[in-house]
Amino acid sequence: MGGSGAGPAGRGVPRGVMTLVLDAGGVSALAGQRARLAELRSRGAWPAQVPAVALAEALTGYHRRDLHVNRLLRACQVRDVTELHAREAARLRTRTGRAAEISAADAIVVAFASTWPDPVVLTSDTGDITSLSEHAAKPITVAAAH
Repeated sequence: MGGSGAGPAGRGVPRGVMTLVLDAGGVSALAGQRARLAELRSRGAWPAQVPAVALAEALTGYHRRDLHVNRLLRACQVRDVTELHAREAARLRTRTGRAAEISAADAIVVAFASTWPDPVVLTSDTGDITSLSEHAAKPITVAAAH
């Protein structure tokens, strides 16, 4: 369900107890942003959970280009994606009525997030993530990555 802001320091991530989930856009937005990471740590929103599928979009395969992203990922908990996540993602995409337009990776991120307590997805694609989240079994907050 829609995201809520937390002021300039939070940059869109709500305050309080939650599970921060990053999609590829969230990973890219936080890579190399030490001050933002320190703020998330101080608020208890770290380490972030990253479904492994997000790496396919966040990385280039070139070590030098991926330096900041890889550094960030070492501080996150990268998690495997299961068959159950994939099946739930398929259901979510279908429920939006825009399955052909919404990426499978975005749907998997939302399905993955729905398995965590009080999930907040940090994303650069708030439109599709919100559309998917509206059909999730439990509320998911969507926060814009800047």
